[in-house]
Amino acid sequence: MAPSKPREASPDHAVEHAEFLQKLEEYHGKRGTILDREPKVGSRHIDLLRLYKRVNDEGGYDKVSDTKGNKLAWRRLAGEFLPGSPNLTTQAFLVKSIYYKNLAAYEISTVHKRDPPPKEILEDVSAKGGDLLNRTSENFFRPASRETERLRNGEDDSEDSDEDGESRKTPKADKMDVDEPGSTGRVTRALRHAPPQRVLFQPEMPRQTRQSMGVNSPQPTTNGVYGQSAAAMTIANYEPRTAAPSNMKIVQTPANNPELFGRLRMKYTVNRKNKPIPLKGLMLPGTGFPGPNIYIRALHALRSKEPEEEAYALHHLVKISHERGDKYRFDAFPGLAEALIAKVISVASLFYDVTWEVSYDEDDFHSSNVLNGLTGTSDLLQRIQSLRVLDTQDDLLPEDDAKTLGMVNEAALIIRNMIMLHENALFAAMIPSIRDLIVVVLNLPKHAAVVELQHYALEIAEQLTKFWELDAQHPLYRSILAQVDSEDRGTIITSLKALGRIAMNLEATNKLTGVPKKTLQLICDWLLVEDEELRNACLDFLYLFTGFTDNVEILANEVNVQGLVNQLVRLLQYNAVAFEERRSGSKPSKSSQHAEAAPKLSSAIIEHLVTLDEPERSSQWLRTCFEEDPTGEITQIQLWSAYNAAFQEIMAMNQTLKALMPAKDFITNVSTTFSGASAQVLVVGQQQKYTIRGIRPRSVPVDPSTKRQYIRCCWHPPSLLNGYSDTKHSTSKIECGEFASGARAMWEHIVSAHLKMPRDEAGKWLLEQKPDIDMENGDAVTTSKPTKYFCHWGGCTHFNPAGTDSAFEVGQHIKTHMPDDSIMHAIHAKHNRTSSTSTPLTASAKVRHESFQPQFGQPVGLGSLGMSSRYSSNYGYNERGLESRNGSSLPPQQLAPNLRYFNTATDETGDAAGLPLASVLVLRNLARQLGKLNPPPSVHEISGSPSHKRTLSDSNNPEQRHSASASAKKPRLSDAEDANEEEQKAENVGWVPRVFAPVKEQLYYVKAYNLTLRNYMGGLLKAVADGGC
Repeated sequence: MAPSKPREASPDHAVEHAEFLQKLEEYHGKRGTILDREPKVGSRHIDLLRLYKRVNDEGGYDKVSDTKGNKLAWRRLAGEFLPGSPNLTTQAFLVKSIYYKNLAAYEISTVHKRDPPPKEILEDVSAKGGDLLNRTSENFFRPASRETERLRNGEDDSEDSDEDGESRKTPKADKMDVDEPGSTGRVTRALRHAPPQRVLFQPEMPRQTRQSMGVNSPQPTTNGVYGQSAAAMTIANYEPRTAAPSNMKIVQTPANNPELFGRLRMKYTVNRKNKPIPLKGLMLPGTGFPGPNIYIRALHALRSKEPEEEAYALHHLVKISHERGDKYRFDAFPGLAEALIAKVISVASLFYDVTWEVSYDEDDFHSSNVLNGLTGTSDLLQRIQSLRVLDTQDDLLPEDDAKTLGMVNEAALIIRNMIMLHENALFAAMIPSIRDLIVVVLNLPKHAAVVELQHYALEIAEQLTKFWELDAQHPLYRSILAQVDSEDRGTIITSLKALGRIAMNLEATNKLTGVPKKTLQLICDWLLVEDEELRNACLDFLYLFTGFTDNVEILANEVNVQGLVNQLVRLLQYNAVAFEERRSGSKPSKSSQHAEAAPKLSSAIIEHLVTLDEPERSSQWLRTCFEEDPTGEITQIQLWSAYNAAFQEIMAMNQTLKALMPAKDFITNVSTTFSGASAQVLVVGQQQKYTIRGIRPRSVPVDPSTKRQYIRCCWHPPSLLNGYSDTKHSTSKIECGEFASGARAMWEHIVSAHLKMPRDEAGKWLLEQKPDIDMENGDAVTTSKPTKYFCHWGGCTHFNPAGTDSAFEVGQHIKTHMPDDSIMHAIHAKHNRTSSTSTPLTASAKVRHESFQPQFGQPVGLGSLGMSSRYSSNYGYNERGLESRNGSSLPPQQLAPNLRYFNTATDETGDAAGLPLASVLVLRNLARQLGKLNPPPSVHEISGSPSHKRTLSDSNNPEQRHSASASAKKPRLSDAEDANEEEQKAENVGWVPRVFAPVKEQLYYVKAYNLTLRNYMGGLLKAVADGGC
């Protein structure tokens, strides 16, 4: 099998890759070089576009090849393109060679805008080295042998070589490329040191004097060896090992065994005479020919008409079409689609007395069992209706029929899987016999065994009808339309989708004519079923159907169009989600929004910051409490005092913590933390003022890493909320004002700091106080009264006036004031307090109302709902402000209402989607087309009273009926004249006023409160207005 190519990341990359290779091939053609479009390293393909981008991201070929400034760069690139490769060193050079041969010159021309070196010194030589931008014919020398390099450098063999030509020159230490210890680079290129010389062991001999040795010259001993040393004696006494005879097999040759070769020649001659002459170019079995692949094997097996071969082919093709559906195409295997279609059509012989055959010869078309393979069979429905149905009333089929039906289902499943690919769908749509296939399958007798096959046929039709133009008399159109009356939900949905897709990819118009009245009534009734997929299919059909005036006229006359419009209006708010837009009252000036001092952080945040080391501690505190502002300014002493005050309490409690950094270093760190901040010295009234310009305190502190705002504690002193008004608590800062990092941290802050709940040894909250135990009788002794808990968050009066003894209850209640940041936020919002269930605050609780409002999520009190004006007359409000219990007037408050919307589903782009969008489109079509119709008849006869008549306007207006009955005691001439005028007006009223007038207020409500459909509702209301409503 050929090596698998890596799958492209996206279609855009495939287009870009093809365009890049086209440009690269044209460049190599002009340069006179050869481009390798799909280079490989081993069995892996290298993407030239990706390699080109990656190398240029590194700075280009010369930058990557720089072994000093960018070591092992090619090895890193090879690791990215060839992950898991065992030998990256070799692979790196191969990747470098691929870039060098195919992309180096292109990079120089396109990226560096310079002329590349000639191909004789670029593509025609090795990829060793770099510096291609400076390579020229004058400074580049083609690599040669070592002998040539030595002669070029002027080295001589005479004095540095021995007789064999081997160099006797010792390499110098400074010329040796030896890696440092621990280095992994260029290990294989370093020179190795010569091994130490082996020296034979010689035992020490007693030193002899000249006198003891004598004056006689040495005499040769045995074998002509001079001397008496041990080594000399060993060499002298050496005797070679006795040679052993080798065991050799006799080789048979015609010279030593002519009889054997004579018999072999005779046998070869006889076999050659009896052997048939093979055909030229034919590879016989066993000679290396592996046979056809599974695709060709399955194709021929399917066309063989042999049951076993067909079963084999269909079994494998089902698996192939499912697993390789994106690669398995009809156009690559001629005859495959036709064979599968013929196999599916053969199912008719199991239920009718016919065996259909697809023919492409016009002479055979007159036969009743022959289908037109050229243009399709136009009278196929009449032929099927004239056939005799076989007796298959039993749900159990014979064994042979069951096997045949199973293979037919497999063939239909293969077609269904393959046409999911656009290329296969386009190919199959051009085969006329596939339309006959769908007609044959959909018109089989009702039988439990063919349900699966008919579902496959409808799914095939759903994918292919967009390529066909079908009129009202076409057999396929009539067959699919008949399936809408089925009792099977899947059949109904798929049939409606197939009808809605007719001619979608063509310029022709799909008018959907000839739809029976029963089918239209069923589609309108199915809109009442709580099935979103079924409703979507019905609305898609109605959107196309109502696009034409003739269809709308049929719909208006045959179906209760008023009921249809009412249901469509209900669907405009399908699964709407409430969304509340908060709006502030008066917009204060920008300067008033700025805080004057650093915000107060909770103990949990301070405990986290104090564990950090300087200067990180001061930097984190500055980012949390301050922000950059070119116009902001704060004195250095004020900033330093705020920093000390934030950590003063915790520093006093724990002496082991590291001290704060000095003031000088802290001021310097401000400029380091904020690049726009700078320390300045101003002269004010002949006095120096040390300031820092470029920062200001935050009104709400944020997390320094995520920039998420902290939560402000809105807990108020109970004395003020109980109605006491004194100067001590009459300032604007009457709440706690500390900030916590999240809902959990804020809840723990309230429980510990405000509710004063204790903890046990394990750190858990003590929700119930353990009473003392009497040691005599074991009874519980209560020494103090139970603690009463109240909620003073933002004016809450839930536990007033008695309070609660349950710490658990008040703890759970406080959680309702915390912001909901869970994934169930949208569901929880449905159960929040609304204006109808809100309890108004007391007058004393409304003191300093702007400070009562929390700075986050959950609404608190009536002010956040915009309902404060409703209770102005009942709870002490006046035009100038608020009135407290002791009669003192309070400043007036101007609170803007919060707008509440009900938005429906959107797609990934934020546009409207789902049932609401389909409903508004159908309503818009109805309004446009109904306005083109003639007014309906205004006089309706009442059954049972043929002589009595009344106008439609009277029957639809209960107020008119009531007034008519009230004045019926004494008829007057003016009443008769009014009745005639009303009848004349009713005769002139068109379809649009009659249908859309009852729901006009609902339409305006959707336009006002549904932001998703607001743009579409404008077109609908315009069409309604143009229709006279």
